[in-house]
Amino acid sequence: MILVTGATGQFGSKVIDHLLKKGVRPYEISALVRNEVNADHLKSMGIEVKVGDYTDYDSLVKAFQGVEKLLLVSSNDREAVENRTVQHINIIRAAKEANVKYVVYTSFVRKTNFENSSIAAFQNSHAQTEAYLINSGIDYTILQNGIYLEMIPIFAGEKVVETGVILFPARDGKASYVLREELAEAAAHVLTTEGHRKQIYSLTNSTSVSFSEIATAIAIQLGKDIKYQSLEVDVFESKLKQLGVPDLYIGMFTMWAIAQAQGTMDVVNDTLEKFLGRKPTSMSQFIAQVYQTYIPQIALTVTEK
Repeated sequence: MILVTGATGQFGSKVIDHLLKKGVRPYEISALVRNEVNADHLKSMGIEVKVGDYTDYDSLVKAFQGVEKLLLVSSNDREAVENRTVQHINIIRAAKEANVKYVVYTSFVRKTNFENSSIAAFQNSHAQTEAYLINSGIDYTILQNGIYLEMIPIFAGEKVVETGVILFPARDGKASYVLREELAEAAAHVLTTEGHRKQIYSLTNSTSVSFSEIATAIAIQLGKDIKYQSLEVDVFESKLKQLGVPDLYIGMFTMWAIAQAQGTMDVVNDTLEKFLGRKPTSMSQFIAQVYQTYIPQIALTVTEK
Protein backbone atom coordinates (compact mmCIF):
# COMPACT_ATOMS: atom_id res chain seq x y z
CA MET A 1 0.00 0.00 0.00
CA ILE A 2 1.25 3.46 -0.98
CA LEU A 3 -0.06 6.39 1.06
CA VAL A 4 0.14 9.95 -0.28
CA THR A 5 -0.19 12.80 2.21
CA GLY A 6 -1.68 16.13 1.17
CA ALA A 7 -3.65 14.09 -1.33
CA THR A 8 -6.11 16.82 -2.30
CA GLY A 9 -3.37 19.43 -2.71
CA GLN A 10 -1.83 20.48 -6.01
CA PHE A 11 1.21 18.24 -5.62
CA GLY A 12 -0.25 15.18 -3.89
CA SER A 13 -3.19 14.94 -6.27
CA LYS A 14 -0.83 14.98 -9.27
CA VAL A 15 1.29 12.22 -7.72
CA ILE A 16 -1.82 10.04 -7.40
CA ASP A 17 -2.67 10.70 -11.05
CA HIS A 18 0.81 9.58 -12.10
CA LEU A 19 0.72 6.49 -9.88
CA LEU A 20 -2.45 5.43 -11.66
CA LYS A 21 -0.88 6.15 -15.06
CA LYS A 22 2.05 3.94 -14.09
CA GLY A 23 -0.30 1.02 -13.47
CA VAL A 24 -0.69 1.15 -9.70
CA ARG A 25 -4.20 -0.09 -8.98
CA PRO A 26 -6.52 2.24 -7.07
CA TYR A 27 -6.93 -0.18 -4.16
CA GLU A 28 -3.14 -0.11 -3.71
CA ILE A 29 -3.23 3.64 -3.02
CA SER A 30 -4.47 5.45 0.04
CA ALA A 31 -4.85 9.19 0.46
CA LEU A 32 -4.37 11.21 3.63
CA VAL A 33 -6.69 14.21 3.85
CA ARG A 34 -7.69 16.63 6.58
CA ASN A 35 -11.27 16.91 5.39
CA GLU A 36 -12.99 13.86 3.95
CA VAL A 37 -15.61 16.03 2.27
CA ASN A 38 -12.99 17.19 -0.25
CA ALA A 39 -12.02 13.66 -1.25
CA ASP A 40 -15.14 12.29 -2.92
CA HIS A 41 -13.37 12.19 -6.30
CA LEU A 42 -10.67 9.95 -4.80
CA LYS A 43 -13.25 7.60 -3.32
CA SER A 44 -15.02 7.39 -6.68
CA MET A 45 -11.77 6.09 -8.20
CA GLY A 46 -11.54 3.32 -5.61
CA ILE A 47 -8.78 4.96 -3.56
CA GLU A 48 -8.97 4.54 0.19
CA VAL A 49 -9.29 7.88 1.94
CA LYS A 50 -7.85 8.28 5.42
CA VAL A 51 -8.39 11.30 7.63
CA GLY A 52 -5.45 12.71 9.51
CA ASP A 53 -3.76 15.97 10.39
CA TYR A 54 -0.04 16.70 10.47
CA THR A 55 -0.54 18.15 13.96
CA ASP A 56 -2.55 15.20 15.30
CA TYR A 57 -0.13 12.36 16.08
CA ASP A 58 -2.77 9.77 16.99
CA SER A 59 -4.71 10.37 13.78
CA LEU A 60 -1.51 9.80 11.81
CA VAL A 61 -0.64 6.54 13.55
CA LYS A 62 -4.14 5.29 12.82
CA ALA A 63 -4.03 6.40 9.18
CA PHE A 64 -0.64 4.78 8.55
CA GLN A 65 -1.70 1.27 9.60
CA GLY A 66 -1.04 -1.21 6.79
CA VAL A 67 1.00 1.29 4.77
CA GLU A 68 4.29 0.08 3.26
CA LYS A 69 5.37 3.22 1.36
CA LEU A 70 4.56 6.76 2.40
CA LEU A 71 4.98 9.94 0.38
CA LEU A 72 5.44 12.80 2.83
CA VAL A 73 4.45 15.96 0.95
CA SER A 74 5.99 18.80 2.93
CA SER A 75 3.68 21.03 4.94
CA ASN A 76 2.48 24.36 3.57
CA ASP A 77 1.73 25.77 7.02
CA ARG A 78 1.54 29.55 6.62
CA GLU A 79 2.49 30.34 10.19
CA ALA A 80 6.01 30.06 11.63
CA VAL A 81 8.37 27.97 9.51
CA GLU A 82 9.26 25.95 12.60
CA ASN A 83 5.70 24.58 12.59
CA ARG A 84 6.53 22.66 9.43
CA THR A 85 9.47 20.91 11.04
CA VAL A 86 7.34 19.83 14.00
CA GLN A 87 4.64 18.53 11.66
CA HIS A 88 7.12 16.60 9.52
CA ILE A 89 8.69 14.99 12.57
CA ASN A 90 5.19 14.10 13.80
CA ILE A 91 4.58 12.20 10.56
CA ILE A 92 7.92 10.40 10.64
CA ARG A 93 7.41 9.35 14.27
CA ALA A 94 3.90 8.13 13.49
CA ALA A 95 5.17 6.24 10.43
CA LYS A 96 7.75 4.47 12.56
CA GLU A 97 5.17 3.52 15.18
CA ALA A 98 2.85 2.22 12.45
CA ASN A 99 5.72 0.15 11.01
CA VAL A 100 5.84 1.97 7.66
CA LYS A 101 8.85 0.58 5.79
CA TYR A 102 9.70 3.44 3.44
CA VAL A 103 9.22 7.21 3.40
CA VAL A 104 9.73 9.50 0.38
CA TYR A 105 10.00 13.14 1.42
CA THR A 106 9.51 16.20 -0.78
CA SER A 107 12.21 18.61 0.34
CA PHE A 108 13.60 21.69 -1.42
CA VAL A 109 16.73 22.33 -3.46
CA ARG A 110 19.62 23.45 -1.30
CA LYS A 111 23.25 24.52 -1.58
CA THR A 112 25.83 23.81 1.10
CA ASN A 113 25.98 27.45 2.20
CA PHE A 114 22.22 27.90 2.48
CA GLU A 115 22.57 29.41 5.98
CA ASN A 116 23.41 32.73 4.30
CA SER A 117 20.33 32.72 2.10
CA SER A 118 17.26 34.91 2.51
CA ILE A 119 15.24 31.66 2.64
CA ALA A 120 17.54 30.04 5.22
CA ALA A 121 14.74 29.47 7.75
CA PHE A 122 12.60 27.76 5.10
CA GLN A 123 15.50 25.59 3.95
CA ASN A 124 16.58 24.83 7.50
CA SER A 125 13.14 23.35 8.17
CA HIS A 126 13.76 20.92 5.32
CA ALA A 127 17.33 20.22 6.47
CA GLN A 128 16.12 19.37 9.98
CA THR A 129 13.38 17.12 8.60
CA GLU A 130 15.88 15.33 6.36
CA ALA A 131 18.23 14.74 9.29
CA TYR A 132 15.41 13.36 11.44
CA LEU A 133 14.24 11.05 8.67
CA ILE A 134 17.75 9.78 7.96
CA ASN A 135 18.26 8.99 11.65
CA SER A 136 14.80 7.46 12.12
CA GLY A 137 15.78 3.98 11.01
CA ILE A 138 13.13 4.00 8.27
CA ASP A 139 14.25 3.52 4.67
CA TYR A 140 13.94 6.84 2.86
CA THR A 141 14.37 8.82 -0.33
CA ILE A 142 14.70 12.59 -0.19
CA LEU A 143 13.55 14.62 -3.19
CA GLN A 144 15.11 18.09 -3.14
CA ASN A 145 12.67 19.73 -5.54
CA GLY A 146 13.47 22.90 -7.46
CA ILE A 147 11.31 26.01 -7.35
CA TYR A 148 8.13 25.69 -9.39
CA LEU A 149 7.85 27.20 -12.87
CA GLU A 150 4.34 28.13 -11.78
CA MET A 151 5.85 30.82 -9.55
CA ILE A 152 7.14 32.82 -12.53
CA PRO A 153 3.80 34.45 -13.49
CA ILE A 154 3.25 35.31 -9.82
CA PHE A 155 6.65 36.97 -9.53
CA ALA A 156 6.26 38.68 -12.92
CA GLY A 157 2.92 40.13 -11.88
CA GLU A 158 -0.56 39.70 -13.26
CA LYS A 159 -0.36 43.00 -15.17
CA VAL A 160 2.89 42.34 -17.00
CA VAL A 161 1.07 42.05 -20.34
CA GLU A 162 -0.62 45.40 -19.74
CA THR A 163 2.38 47.29 -18.36
CA GLY A 164 5.18 45.62 -20.32
CA VAL A 165 7.35 45.70 -17.18
CA ILE A 166 8.52 43.11 -14.65
CA LEU A 167 9.49 44.67 -11.32
CA PHE A 168 11.34 42.14 -9.17
CA PRO A 169 14.55 42.67 -7.15
CA ALA A 170 16.26 39.45 -8.26
CA ARG A 171 19.13 41.30 -10.01
CA ASP A 172 20.91 38.98 -12.46
CA GLY A 173 20.45 35.92 -10.26
CA LYS A 174 19.34 32.65 -11.80
CA ALA A 175 17.13 29.82 -10.60
CA SER A 176 16.37 26.37 -11.96
CA TYR A 177 12.58 26.49 -12.28
CA VAL A 178 10.78 23.21 -12.82
CA LEU A 179 7.18 22.18 -13.51
CA ARG A 180 5.22 20.95 -10.48
CA GLU A 181 3.56 18.30 -12.66
CA GLU A 182 6.94 16.82 -13.59
CA LEU A 183 8.16 16.77 -9.99
CA ALA A 184 4.99 14.86 -9.11
CA GLU A 185 5.71 12.45 -11.95
CA ALA A 186 9.24 11.96 -10.60
CA ALA A 187 7.86 11.21 -7.13
CA ALA A 188 5.56 8.56 -8.64
CA HIS A 189 8.57 7.11 -10.47
CA VAL A 190 10.52 6.78 -7.24
CA LEU A 191 7.56 5.15 -5.49
CA THR A 192 7.13 2.55 -8.25
CA THR A 193 10.71 1.63 -9.15
CA GLU A 194 13.64 0.16 -7.26
CA GLY A 195 17.08 1.46 -6.34
CA HIS A 196 16.14 4.71 -4.61
CA ARG A 197 16.42 3.85 -0.94
CA LYS A 198 18.77 5.96 1.17
CA GLN A 199 19.22 8.36 -1.75
CA ILE A 200 19.00 12.15 -1.86
CA TYR A 201 18.04 13.49 -5.28
CA SER A 202 18.28 17.05 -6.57
CA LEU A 203 15.33 17.47 -8.94
CA THR A 204 15.85 20.63 -10.95
CA ASN A 205 15.72 21.72 -14.55
CA SER A 206 18.64 21.33 -16.93
CA THR A 207 19.10 25.11 -17.17
CA SER A 208 18.87 27.99 -14.73
CA VAL A 209 17.33 31.26 -15.90
CA SER A 210 17.35 34.92 -14.91
CA PHE A 211 14.44 37.35 -14.99
CA SER A 212 16.04 39.11 -17.93
CA GLU A 213 15.69 35.83 -19.84
CA ILE A 214 12.15 35.40 -18.54
CA ALA A 215 11.23 38.90 -19.76
CA THR A 216 12.68 38.09 -23.18
CA ALA A 217 10.70 34.85 -23.39
CA ILE A 218 7.45 36.65 -22.50
CA ALA A 219 8.24 39.37 -25.05
CA ILE A 220 8.79 36.79 -27.80
CA GLN A 221 5.54 35.06 -26.93
CA LEU A 222 3.51 38.26 -26.80
CA GLY A 223 5.20 40.00 -29.70
CA LYS A 224 5.75 43.12 -27.62
CA ASP A 225 8.55 44.63 -25.58
CA ILE A 226 8.79 43.45 -21.97
CA LYS A 227 11.33 45.12 -19.73
CA TYR A 228 12.80 43.72 -16.52
CA GLN A 229 13.70 46.16 -13.76
CA SER A 230 15.50 44.95 -10.65
CA LEU A 231 14.62 47.66 -8.18
CA GLU A 232 16.29 48.19 -4.83
CA VAL A 233 14.40 46.21 -2.21
CA ASP A 234 13.04 49.24 -0.34
CA VAL A 235 11.76 50.80 -3.58
CA PHE A 236 10.19 47.49 -4.62
CA GLU A 237 8.43 47.07 -1.28
CA SER A 238 7.23 50.68 -1.37
CA LYS A 239 5.68 50.18 -4.81
CA LEU A 240 3.87 47.03 -3.67
CA LYS A 241 2.50 48.88 -0.63
CA GLN A 242 1.19 51.61 -2.92
CA LEU A 243 -0.59 48.95 -4.93
CA GLY A 244 -2.25 47.63 -1.77
CA VAL A 245 -0.39 44.31 -1.64
CA PRO A 246 -0.62 42.81 1.89
CA ASP A 247 2.59 42.87 3.95
CA LEU A 248 2.64 39.06 4.10
CA TYR A 249 2.95 38.83 0.32
CA ILE A 250 5.40 41.70 0.09
CA GLY A 251 7.67 39.83 2.49
CA MET A 252 7.29 36.62 0.49
CA PHE A 253 8.07 38.27 -2.85
CA THR A 254 11.10 40.04 -1.40
CA MET A 255 12.41 36.87 0.24
CA TRP A 256 12.27 34.83 -2.97
CA ALA A 257 13.65 37.65 -5.11
CA ILE A 258 16.67 38.03 -2.85
CA ALA A 259 17.15 34.27 -2.81
CA GLN A 260 17.32 34.28 -6.60
CA ALA A 261 19.69 37.26 -6.54
CA GLN A 262 21.91 35.26 -4.19
CA GLY A 263 21.90 32.24 -6.53
CA THR A 264 20.39 30.06 -3.83
CA MET A 265 18.30 28.10 -6.33
CA ASP A 266 20.83 28.08 -9.15
CA VAL A 267 21.29 24.30 -9.08
CA VAL A 268 21.34 22.29 -12.31
CA ASN A 269 21.01 18.52 -12.26
CA ASP A 270 20.01 15.84 -14.81
CA THR A 271 18.33 13.43 -12.38
CA LEU A 272 14.83 14.67 -13.17
CA GLU A 273 15.48 14.20 -16.89
CA LYS A 274 16.55 10.61 -16.23
CA PHE A 275 13.44 9.90 -14.15
CA LEU A 276 11.11 11.41 -16.76
CA GLY A 277 12.90 9.86 -19.72
CA ARG A 278 12.77 13.23 -21.48
CA LYS A 279 13.90 16.82 -21.08
CA PRO A 280 11.94 18.69 -18.40
CA THR A 281 9.67 21.49 -19.59
CA SER A 282 11.83 24.54 -20.16
CA MET A 283 11.10 28.07 -19.01
CA SER A 284 10.38 29.20 -22.59
CA GLN A 285 8.01 26.27 -23.19
CA PHE A 286 6.18 27.09 -19.98
CA ILE A 287 5.94 30.79 -20.89
CA ALA A 288 4.47 29.84 -24.27
CA GLN A 289 1.80 27.74 -22.54
CA VAL A 290 0.90 30.39 -19.97
CA TYR A 291 0.75 33.40 -22.27
CA GLN A 292 -0.62 31.74 -25.40
CA THR A 293 -4.14 33.03 -24.63
CA TYR A 294 -2.92 36.51 -25.45
CA ILE A 295 -1.94 35.59 -29.02
CA PRO A 296 -5.41 35.97 -30.61
CA GLN A 297 -5.77 39.44 -29.08
CA ILE A 298 -2.40 40.53 -30.45
CA ALA A 299 -3.14 39.03 -33.86
CA LEU A 300 -6.49 40.83 -33.96
CA THR A 301 -4.84 44.15 -33.13
CA VAL A 302 -2.26 43.68 -35.89
CA THR A 303 -4.97 42.76 -38.40
CA GLU A 304 -7.04 45.83 -37.56
CA LYS A 305 -4.03 48.08 -38.17
